[in-house]
Amino acid sequence: MLSRPFKLSLRVILPLAVLLSLFAYIVVPLMDKLTLTWSVRDLDNRSQLLASTLQLPLREYVEANDRERIKRLFDSAIQDERLFALAYCNNDGKLLYKTAAYPASLGCWNKPVDGSKRTSMVQQPRGPVHVHDTPIQDDATVLGRLILVHDMSFIERRSAETKKYVLSFFALLAVAISALTLVVSHLSWRGWLAGLNDVLRGQLLGRGARAPDAAPPPPEMEPLIGELRGLLEEYHQDRQNSSGEAGADWAPEKLKSLLQQDLAGDEVLVVSNREPYIHDKAADGEIRVRRPASGLVTAVEAVMRACSGTWIAHGAGSADKETVDRNDHVPVPPANPRYTLRRVWLSKEEEQGYYYGFANEGLWPLCHIAHVRPVFRSADWAEYVKVNRRFADAVIAEARSDNPVVLVQDYHFALLPRMVREALPKATIITFWHIPWPNSESFGICPWREEILDGMLGSTILGFHTPFHRKNFLDTVDRYLETRIEQEASTISYGGELTQVEDYPISIAWPDYPNIAPVEQCRSEIRDYLGVPQDHLLAFGVDRLDYTKGILERFQAVERMLELYPGMVGHFSLVQIAAPSRSDLEEYMSFEQRVRRLAAAINERYAGAGALPIILKIEHHEQEDLQRYFRASEVCMVTSLHDGMNLVAKEYIAARDDEGGALVLSQFTGAARELHEALIINPYHIEQGAEALYRGLTMPASEQRERMRAMRDRVRRFNVYRWAGHMLLDAARLRKREKVMQKIHAHSRGGLRLVS
Repeated sequence: MLSRPFKLSLRVILPLAVLLSLFAYIVVPLMDKLTLTWSVRDLDNRSQLLASTLQLPLREYVEANDRERIKRLFDSAIQDERLFALAYCNNDGKLLYKTAAYPASLGCWNKPVDGSKRTSMVQQPRGPVHVHDTPIQDDATVLGRLILVHDMSFIERRSAETKKYVLSFFALLAVAISALTLVVSHLSWRGWLAGLNDVLRGQLLGRGARAPDAAPPPPEMEPLIGELRGLLEEYHQDRQNSSGEAGADWAPEKLKSLLQQDLAGDEVLVVSNREPYIHDKAADGEIRVRRPASGLVTAVEAVMRACSGTWIAHGAGSADKETVDRNDHVPVPPANPRYTLRRVWLSKEEEQGYYYGFANEGLWPLCHIAHVRPVFRSADWAEYVKVNRRFADAVIAEARSDNPVVLVQDYHFALLPRMVREALPKATIITFWHIPWPNSESFGICPWREEILDGMLGSTILGFHTPFHRKNFLDTVDRYLETRIEQEASTISYGGELTQVEDYPISIAWPDYPNIAPVEQCRSEIRDYLGVPQDHLLAFGVDRLDYTKGILERFQAVERMLELYPGMVGHFSLVQIAAPSRSDLEEYMSFEQRVRRLAAAINERYAGAGALPIILKIEHHEQEDLQRYFRASEVCMVTSLHDGMNLVAKEYIAARDDEGGALVLSQFTGAARELHEALIINPYHIEQGAEALYRGLTMPASEQRERMRAMRDRVRRFNVYRWAGHMLLDAARLRKREKVMQKIHAHSRGGLRLVS
């Protein structure tokens, strides 16, 4: 059976074969005619030359009527293989002398009586011959005519060879073009299929993009991919509308309604290591509340405000214990409480082993391709198991029913879903892995890989940011556990339980900041605060001080941009906010020193040229302050070396209600799978980062609006409530499926008992 690429190639090859056949049909007679013309011309010249050679002796022999010498002259002349016969006629048209082979039908080859032109090619029984006559003269007196007859069979052979050559040429040309067409069409087909598969899998849509190591689609596919992306977005939109899930309609009220209607309750328990509000005691003894710099907190906190419930987290603030009640509860947000924060206390040894040790020296570098080796210690693993049990017990204690909705956040609690499942088998446990998931071979480095996978498969729903990470997880489970995986349904059956594994790209709550100043005011105030001129160009970066965020590469791109475009020196600055993170770990302390040294070296190089090119702020900033920087900057730089999503990119887009600004975005972030209008870069390619930064700084306002408008529309529609809602809807569908299966099994068991 013919393959599809071959069938498509035939559509090109068959018309090509017809066209080449038509050309051959036209060219072969033309070549035949040209060959004949050239051959006749050659024989005319040859006959004239031979006649000139015979002129003198023949004239003498004719005048002497010496037949014997004429015969010897003629016989000698026809020794030439092409000269067939000779004859001599007098002026009266009488044939006087001829060779034996001279055709009698030719006679003296007189002109036709009708006065038409005589042709030099005459058809004879033995084949065509060429006839040429030349007058034999004695001074001005014409004695007679010498007739030369040449055999033209060699011309027929030459013509046949020419035809054969031309036909062979066209045949070889057809074969060569067909082979080339097959190869090109096959390669193009593979490239096109790969590009289309990316789109159809959602890798170029809002659900993700190409894998970081995947090749970009062929340039000729870009228009088709753009149209297909639009069609698929319309399809998903229609599908969501038909099921009441329209992205533009996802709001807190709808999320709460979904919990009550589809999951038969509104009890939501969130488990995370980091708490959404931290109480710290200042030097003056006053207790202050701050929000941690965390994309997880930003996203999940919006869901909790909408759904109420209880958030269980590690209490790490210096005044956290002073602000809780006897049940370790504190209502939050402080100004307008919407849900309860339950704090869990850890000893220094537990925090060191569970958090700094196994989670952040082991799992974090294991899952991030950032060139830092993971470290695994048995003592850290023991603390990790212990702390997971502590948090699982807190979930069980906080549950008011046997079927709560438990949202487990991130890699700190890989074991917790199984622990909760054992105590609350009816619970809906949704685990979301906020960081990348590595390939199965890389994950095999972890000594406790089976235990971690077993713990995670206690979940009802298991979510990742991108299809790429989801597929890596399925491959890992398939390699290390005995399970049944349904690839199309993306479900894992393990130990008699079913886990749905999906990709849910996380987002933010579409912000409404009525108290934030207009963009122009923010631009002016931020520049006054930084002490730079009002026309000074600003780029902005905000990250935790982490080696995966590409801060060093960002600084190098700034330095290279100033080298390539010296006109920017003194007129541009990058404001980099780096919130301290995991500063007790040696790798993070070393990284902070490298960041400070590189920033100082670049600033020293351009000292005296005006404002410093890098304004480094290693400190925490409130969300309101970050919004002001977002609105004041021409460019936001997100250059992560590897990231699950990175919500900074979406926060920047949401803050730009003026539809201005440009986003420089790493291709190794989950956000790059959605925000196609950003300036996508490889952060390891320093020149590429420098060029993108310069392009963003000099981008025309019209292009900024076009790009920003498209990205804002996508972030607004695909917001955090949609993220949570889709996970909850999938969980509800899976629970209904399990209930139906349980009834079927119960009915079948009852039937068997009745029969027995």
